[in-house]
Amino acid sequence: MRLTVAQALVRFLAAQYTERDGARQRLVAATWGIFGHGNVAGIGQALVEEEHMPFHQGRNEQAMVHAAVGHARRANRLSAHAVTTSIGPGATNLVTGAALATINHLPVLLLPGDTFAGRPADPVLQQLQLPYAGDVSVNDCLRPVSRYFDRVTRPEALVPAALAAVRVLADPAETGAVTLALPQDVQAEAYDWPEEFFAERIWRIRRPSPDEDELDAAATAITRAARPLIVAGGGVRYSGAEKALSGLAARTGIPVAATQAGKGSLPHDHPQDVGGIGHTGTAVADHLARTADLVIGVGTRWTDFTTASGTLFAHPDVRFVNLNITAFDSHKMAALPLVADAREGLEQLHALLEQHHVPAPYVHEYAEEKLRWEARVDAAYAVPDEDARPTQTQVLGVLDTLVDASDILINAAGSLPGDLHKLWRTRSPEQYHVEYGYSCMGYEIPAAVGVLLAAPGRPVWALVGDGTYLMNPTEIVTAVQERLPLKLVILQNHGYASIGGLSEAVGAERYGTDYRLRADDGSFTGPPLPVDLGANAASLGMRVLRPRTIRDLREALADARAATDPTCVYVETETADSVSGPPPAQAWWDVPVAEISTRPSAVKAREEYDRHVTARRRHL
Repeated sequence: MRLTVAQALVRFLAAQYTERDGARQRLVAATWGIFGHGNVAGIGQALVEEEHMPFHQGRNEQAMVHAAVGHARRANRLSAHAVTTSIGPGATNLVTGAALATINHLPVLLLPGDTFAGRPADPVLQQLQLPYAGDVSVNDCLRPVSRYFDRVTRPEALVPAALAAVRVLADPAETGAVTLALPQDVQAEAYDWPEEFFAERIWRIRRPSPDEDELDAAATAITRAARPLIVAGGGVRYSGAEKALSGLAARTGIPVAATQAGKGSLPHDHPQDVGGIGHTGTAVADHLARTADLVIGVGTRWTDFTTASGTLFAHPDVRFVNLNITAFDSHKMAALPLVADAREGLEQLHALLEQHHVPAPYVHEYAEEKLRWEARVDAAYAVPDEDARPTQTQVLGVLDTLVDASDILINAAGSLPGDLHKLWRTRSPEQYHVEYGYSCMGYEIPAAVGVLLAAPGRPVWALVGDGTYLMNPTEIVTAVQERLPLKLVILQNHGYASIGGLSEAVGAERYGTDYRLRADDGSFTGPPLPVDLGANAASLGMRVLRPRTIRDLREALADARAATDPTCVYVETETADSVSGPPPAQAWWDVPVAEISTRPSAVKAREEYDRHVTARRRHL
């Protein structure tokens, strides 16, 4: 079959499927693209010819990757999107999105154009010239953030490269960003392909069972523990292991805390759910972590936010069991490894622990603490005056009264992830969509577009602050073009609220974090910037609602939830006090403070830093 390289690749991708538990779906369900001279005549032309490959038009290359990641997360990694770009800046703009995908173990296929393989002219437009290496292009920036990278410099090289690429995309232990760099001349080159290359191919997603010895060791450790704690990570959700986790927790009484990626593994009202863990966790979860003698991590990478930078798990004899599909993560924290699919591992643990239950006083203890924390959430959500301007937590509280299990909330950076992790009452596994592996500002809007494409009919909310909005609002245009009912909530707080607070805490005095006019003395202490982000969203095609009070906000959010067109709720928030605001951090996070300074604030912050550092430990 004679086709160009680009035509062959698109046709090949359209014939790839995944299958797990008898359910089959397209592996590469669609392609995103921005066309330039490096891909318009190759992949662009091929997409015109291939009727089985849907196409979405993006506005920013990084945002296209975020949209693809949003789709992949909603699809529990069983389906992915491809992203095609031109050479040069189009390709390098992929790097941030690729890093986010790889860090979060979420599949996305990157197809950046590349400079001529045949080198008919040297250099060509947008070519990086290095005097010491003729075979390096800007696409090599994608190597460290890709789980698989190849450059297809000859047509026949596409066959092994494409097969390797989709193998990694479909492998739950290896998946992440996959890059096939495509020189623009090779894309358009014709070749005689074997017809077998285009046959339908099913990639079965395996569910590896745990090793019997590892399983017995884990079960023994659990039965001997007086205060065990389960920490649910994103692997629970990607495995579809929520029911297995619920059954194990209910049968044994072991409490379950959640990382940002794992929140929602249990609904908030499950008796064993104790909320988020770590620096942004709940008081009950962090207390249980400090006193646990055994911690069972399920599908978690143990980042510093979860471990409070190595200070959280304080029991002198604490040990870990890690159930994870990757051996790399299973061995962290000097744990007893349980290398397996999360659902398979939890079900087999459940079978071995059928007669086991933690002591009743332990259950009573965390149940009482959970009730006290719920009262603290109620206080943060409370609305004493319907005609006042809302705080950020009151915005969440009003939204909490309007949503049900079908709603999906998307967030990634700023102060909102902390508020959501501590306060949000998750009703379904899909509802809580907070990207915190890379904490990437600008993720929310494009990810919401990807989720809307993957979950038509579900109310999808992108929650952003003003700083995040300014980073990446471009895919509003895509939502308008695709007629997607995106629900965007912009919280205008005039600056980087979370980093402003952190800056103050580490002695940097909020320098350079407020969005204010420059004053006569050169500082940024003038009035707030006269920007109108609501007007900007309207100029991109959204319907914009402007609530002034909490009463207005309640009506606006209800209007947005019922809307069938892209709708923005633009609300200016009030600074919360210590009573009505979110609870403070329940655990530490390591941000090094200047060791010497002439500023009293930095000196004081360093003293506090040195106090916390002494609590850090390595679990060996």
